[in-house]
Amino acid sequence: MSAVERVRRTVGWLGALAPPESSHTGYLLRLSRPRFWLYLAGPVIVGVVYAANAPADLFSPVALALFAYFLVPANVFLYGVNDVFDADIDAANPKKDEREVRYSGDRGVLWVVLASGLLGLAFVPLLPTSALVAFAAFGFLAVAYSAPPFRFKTTPPLDSIANGLYVLPGVVGYAAITNAVPPLTAVLGGWLWTMGMHTFSAIPDIEPDREAGIRTTATLLGERRTYAYCGACWLAAAILFFVVHPLFSLLLLAYPILVFAIARSSVAVERAYWWYPAVNTLVGMVMTLGGIWALVYGG
Repeated sequence: MSAVERVRRTVGWLGALAPPESSHTGYLLRLSRPRFWLYLAGPVIVGVVYAANAPADLFSPVALALFAYFLVPANVFLYGVNDVFDADIDAANPKKDEREVRYSGDRGVLWVVLASGLLGLAFVPLLPTSALVAFAAFGFLAVAYSAPPFRFKTTPPLDSIANGLYVLPGVVGYAAITNAVPPLTAVLGGWLWTMGMHTFSAIPDIEPDREAGIRTTATLLGERRTYAYCGACWLAAAILFFVVHPLFSLLLLAYPILVFAIARSSVAVERAYWWYPAVNTLVGMVMTLGGIWALVYGG
């Protein structure tokens, strides 16, 4: 069994243990997209690891608090805002039938989503200004991506660009430890990676979005050109990360290679899309272990 398959099965096993969707907790859990939790919390880990001067920094109270916030509350906030403002569109989205949930109109859900966002204010007295700026940018983009008046998700290419928000938890984590922002090439490379990842994830939604009259980068380009767009974003990210460290570049080269293989194969993108939580987790794990090795042993 491959490593990717092991991660995928582990996620599925954990999902089977979750409370039923009919319960309030089970509904909110599914709304938060557990398969994608590490898309926000993972960058915090990477940012903290590469900012740390000593192993103790990895377990500092602020680092642990940031990880906890971006693991669950931030995901409830981000995806909750998305689902509330996409309720009409999601009525025809097949992804909501099995792997996700549709917003039910429950006012209690609105209050939980709002509280999850406001919980981030607890970090104001704990973080330096550089981290707070990145945190505020995350909060703005999390709302503006889905909610009027901006609703970036319906304006290509802003829908793709705005998804750089997934890099910002890593910036927050790094700045929380160092009181400085990460190298610009790392931020730009990460931003391009998220642009590719977001647009690839929009491919299964092309037809539902077109039927609903929603314009995205993927609906504008069509499936084949969207593959090329994602590959270009990921290749540019790999090139930029070579300046940071060749290991990062080698890891990220897997993405344009994989998307090229998917585009040339008979694998349905609706199926390939669900491989990426496992792929991203494995890549992030290797990055993290590399940083821990350098921290402990030098190099």
